[in-house]
Amino acid sequence: MDALSDLLDGVRARGALFSRSVMNPPWSVRFDHGSPLTLVTMVRGGAWIVPDRGEPVALAEGDTAILRGPGSHAVAHPADAPVTCTVLAGNSCLGPDGVPLTEEADLGLRTYGDAPDSADLLLSGYYEVSGDLSQRLVSALPPVLVVPGDECHDWLRDLIAAEIDCPAPGQQLVLDRLLDLALITMLRAWFDRPGARPPAWYTAMDDPVVGRALRLMHNLPAHPWTVALLAERCGVSRATLARDFRSLVGVPPMTYLADWRVGRAADLLRGTDTTVEAIARRVGYSNAFALSAAFKRLRGTTPTEHRRGGGTPTASRSTAADAADLVGASAGPVG
Repeated sequence: MDALSDLLDGVRARGALFSRSVMNPPWSVRFDHGSPLTLVTMVRGGAWIVPDRGEPVALAEGDTAILRGPGSHAVAHPADAPVTCTVLAGNSCLGPDGVPLTEEADLGLRTYGDAPDSADLLLSGYYEVSGDLSQRLVSALPPVLVVPGDECHDWLRDLIAAEIDCPAPGQQLVLDRLLDLALITMLRAWFDRPGARPPAWYTAMDDPVVGRALRLMHNLPAHPWTVALLAERCGVSRATLARDFRSLVGVPPMTYLADWRVGRAADLLRGTDTTVEAIARRVGYSNAFALSAAFKRLRGTTPTEHRRGGGTPTASRSTAADAADLVGASAGPVG
């Protein structure tokens, strides 16, 4: 595992609304389903992404955008077009009058709009996000990020479009997994764009020393790591690792590790019935008391309170640094 893989582990498309819209201007599709992440691809034609707050962002043919909630977004052509369809949770859509769309708007499986040969063709799908670690990534993304068509994977878009037309058993599962793959590839493409400023932990993964240290901590979080032991495994001195790690990641190695362990524990507390004692040992603490002390220091609450949904956890120093890095990346070119 690496940092991006771990952060995306709780981001899944499950039974997702994945639809194809074919329309002639003027049109506007409003996404109001409450999901934290929505992916849209402009297969044909062009449009504008119109967030509830902020300026419209152009979406050219072939471009893919990731829209972050909470809050609604519209994709429209032109940008000020009246809403012609509102996408809600539960695979339901409303027409411009707020009434559920009828079969007259249905052009086939998961397809609606004017006519199959309409000027604009839009693919859309949304994700569920669960877990503390994945929320870190999602909450720090900009409201809108766009990957230009020449940096997207045409084969993946074609697979999704073909699967929408395929009513074979297992279609929903295939679409869900394709949507997961689309998110990962789009984020990597966006992070790697010239002029972009990806988060510190992402760029640090390319460093032969710090990247190895990060992978060791992510692959074996329960190991009794020290800076000296990490440095030995990375083939450098303790001072070199401490200096380079802080320079590239923004926090000392043990601060990063403590925050990562507590984040994993937070996910296990909410997602399993495993005892606090067992979770403590699984993430690298000697007992429940040690985990509780770290949890209280970094989150301002206890593991038990967190499991019950109580308390008001606070971001740790490394979490805040990651968020700042990701938000800063949004200042780079997005389309």
